Amino acid sequence: MTFVKPNRLKQGDTVGVIAPASPPNLENLERGIQFLTELGLNVKKGKSVERINGYLAGTDQERLDDLHQMFLDQEVKAIICACGGYGTGRITPYIDYEIIRNNPKIFWGYSDITFLHTAFRQETGLVTFHGPMLGSDIGKEDTHLLSKEGFSQLFQPTKLSYTEQISSLEVLIEGNVSGQLVGGNLSLLVSTLGTKFEIDTKDKLLFIEDVNEEPRAVDRMLNQLYMAGKLADASGILIGDFCDCLPKRNLSLTLDEVIEHYVKLAKKPALKGLQIGHCNPHIAIPFGVEARLNTFEKRLIVDSGIM
Repeated sequence: MTFVKPNRLKQGDTVGVIAPASPPNLENLERGIQFLTELGLNVKKGKSVERINGYLAGTDQERLDDLHQMFLDQEVKAIICACGGYGTGRITPYIDYEIIRNNPKIFWGYSDITFLHTAFRQETGLVTFHGPMLGSDIGKEDTHLLSKEGFSQLFQPTKLSYTEQISSLEVLIEGNVSGQLVGGNLSLLVSTLGTKFEIDTKDKLLFIEDVNEEPRAVDRMLNQLYMAGKLADASGILIGDFCDCLPKRNLSLTLDEVIEHYVKLAKKPALKGLQIGHCNPHIAIPFGVEARLNTFEKRLIVDSGIM
């Protein structure tokens, strides 16, 4: 499928803010929205953003309606998610992908939003952005400047060159490979398996990250990806941040041991240490564009995600 890059933003544009999963911290969200206005953007909030339905931001229908409305609204040029949590998988089967196909625009988020990244790309070809969200990241008082600077790629086409100038990197298997950049939160990628929206990793660079998972849980999920052929299918593997993924029992493998085991089984070039995921700073990247991994230079180059 041909990928579709959305149009860039310019000052004065309107962006939509939605909560397609869990309800955000509203105080943090308001600070995040203030950040968008400081970029010269106008903001429209979805109706479900301030609604609470247990661990969901409103009902499934309310969240689905917000998503559809933001894509249909010709005034809205980008859609930024307030936070993750849980809930995107509940609305993904009911999305009208023709609406997205006919109204391609910037879509930004991560964590539980991984399900939407995968579905949008595979159903419509839309390039989306894996980046820090307003309520869970940008609106926090200690948010790193690099997390905020990632939004600049929405205004001007820019190739990302990720090197050790950003964070310390470790090569697990050497190689020089390229492919479409895909992936996201490991738990969500595994939850796509066996569904219509199963992640396609064939000849692609696969990025993974996660949070608050014990090494044995990461082991279980990587084993499932491996048995499903997703690791072997990939051209290369990129390991992002695995925040608070520590053992809670005495008898345990380390996270590094788990990751290295499956990378060696996959026998694909792999780089670990990317500051991408549930971390601060959190470097934003586009999904669905071409990227090149050169482990000999410890460098990841990612094409621009906008027109």
